[in-house]
Amino acid sequence: MKYELEKGGLKVQNQVGIPMIYKEIKFDLGFRLDLLVEQQVIVEIKSVESLDEVHFKQVMTYLRLSNKQLGLLINFNVKSLEDKISLKRIINTFT
Repeated sequence: MKYELEKGGLKVQNQVGIPMIYKEIKFDLGFRLDLLVEQQVIVEIKSVESLDEVHFKQVMTYLRLSNKQLGLLINFNVKSLEDKISLKRIINTFT
């Protein structure tokens, strides 16, 4: 996916670390984003039977910790990515 996005002219980083702060303790590498597109959109990739609430919460946590507004949750374990259940847009309304 990174290759295809870059081929389309987008700047894409993979496995981007997000620091996490708990009380006064800073963990330099709390989480890792699958893809960060144009420093704005977080893309989380799954291959599961069906997307579950925990997957949405994971993306929302990434959005909040990185202070980003838009995330995409993509499930590749489907017959076609055109299927509406395979791609979900998640918006962080807390920025």
